[in-house]
Amino acid sequence: MQQDWQDTGPYRLDPAAGIPAQRRRRATPGPDAEPAPASPGAAAGSAHPGGRAARRRATTRRSRRRALKWTAGVGALVLMAGCGSAYYAYQHFNSNITAVKVQLGDEAERPKPAGDALNILVIGTDSREGLGREYGDEGSTGHADTTLLFHVAKDRSNATVVSLPRDLMVPIPECRTSTGKTIPGTSRAMFNESLGQEGRDPGCTWKTVEKVTGIRVDHFVMVNFEAVKSLSTAVGGVEVCAAKDINDPDSHLRMSKGRHVVQGDEALAFVRTRHAVGLGGDLTRIPLQQQFISSMIRSIKSGDTLTSPAKLWKLADAATKALTVDDGIGSVDRLKDLALDVSKVDTGNITFATVPVADDTRDKNRLMLKQPEAGQLFSLVANDRSLTETATPTAPASPGAAASPGAAAGQGAATGQGPAAHAAPAGPGATAPPSASAAADDAKDLRVTVRNGSGTPGQAQRTVDRLRAKGFARAATAANAPAAAATSVTYPAGKAAEAAALAAVLGLPAEAVEEDPKAGARDGLAVVLGKDVPAATATASPGAVPTEAPKDLQRVQADDTDVCAK
Repeated sequence: MQQDWQDTGPYRLDPAAGIPAQRRRRATPGPDAEPAPASPGAAAGSAHPGGRAARRRATTRRSRRRALKWTAGVGALVLMAGCGSAYYAYQHFNSNITAVKVQLGDEAERPKPAGDALNILVIGTDSREGLGREYGDEGSTGHADTTLLFHVAKDRSNATVVSLPRDLMVPIPECRTSTGKTIPGTSRAMFNESLGQEGRDPGCTWKTVEKVTGIRVDHFVMVNFEAVKSLSTAVGGVEVCAAKDINDPDSHLRMSKGRHVVQGDEALAFVRTRHAVGLGGDLTRIPLQQQFISSMIRSIKSGDTLTSPAKLWKLADAATKALTVDDGIGSVDRLKDLALDVSKVDTGNITFATVPVADDTRDKNRLMLKQPEAGQLFSLVANDRSLTETATPTAPASPGAAASPGAAAGQGAATGQGPAAHAAPAGPGATAPPSASAAADDAKDLRVTVRNGSGTPGQAQRTVDRLRAKGFARAATAANAPAAAATSVTYPAGKAAEAAALAAVLGLPAEAVEEDPKAGARDGLAVVLGKDVPAATATASPGAVPTEAPKDLQRVQADDTDVCAK
């Protein structure tokens, strides 16, 4: 019986632990305990030889049986109480969670699934609802003030966290909220308006991110001002660093040069500050937020937090109260599984980066994606390529072994030698495409017009986004074309090589390329998307995936403790 109590895993249930001392003394008969009154049957047995000793042995056996039964009952109550506490905790945390059912529209218009990799959209909203006047803009429903795309590699060896600036000018697609309201899209707006504006919910931000990046999102997590305050307090504070004295009246941050542990209102002021550091804009604030989140990750994964039941309870309580999530992870069980999955990544292999941007050509106070660098970063993430060197190098092929097409393409991309990485499938009359380097050199100045004849809305813009990511900076959409069965590329005289390179990038066969006798010398290339467009644009060669990050990419490693706000 005793073994039953001990074999309970990491927890030891002591049946008497919660019983007052005076009752415990009565529960276990000692050597001086009064014998229980004899039953009539026992009295009748007193004539048995050795009577008094036998009666003592019988009494002791009955006392032990009663003690064991009593102990088992108490243990069962303790076990039930423990289960009740666990059930209470489960219900408590579950009731804390706010979940939203997102409406993502036509599956055919979304990027392809990431397989076993995970892409989690983290949205920081600047909502002031219920916060009074303390943070300005009283009652504001909030926008996507801070947005990070958290990519976790399929083998969980590394993670890349891409920051998308709030001032980035992007197209926002039509979206439908969880309440059924349809909100028209717009071809040009600030990214932060993908949430809150006209009633847009996190599902609208989700769709916008997929459209802008070409990366499929699996889940979203949204946090507000209170989340920063409560989570930083729950972990006992987050260490940050300032390279100079900071006095920002807008965020209310007053901080001397050096290291500080911040929590609550001071933590919120730190992640909001921008006017007193760097150039005073959103691009200056992003590294501060990356520093703060990195430090919080270190705090959460530290032994001090993980071995403290009180801290773990506070953290779980604060996290479940602070988060709004999609209904795919809208329960304690699913959130726990997601957290365990993400926690497998070593902190040193988590890289924060800001997508490359430039001043918007139409408004110097806004930003636009800097191409082809932004597309290069998005392609790395979409294809599960790490910004941290964790992958095991591929073993060299044995002498005389035939390299696979994918291996050959990969080698060409890495060394800049060999056949074009984007080689199109060979067909009747196919000719060799130009070299990859020549195509890349010409792409940035080449005008490409994309018209949609597929019958599926949104395909032209998706193709343009993909072409821009490949370096075709001047690619643009035009009016829809009549329905077409197959995708085609036409070109003016003298631009056959450029057209072949474009077709190769789109994965089209050589016979899809045709000269247009009506086109003038100053005209660019024209793409008409047919009903085969999903197949035509999904056959990117393995060599098309970048092998390195863009030059001068802003980044922060999560284990870097020397990052300071400047």
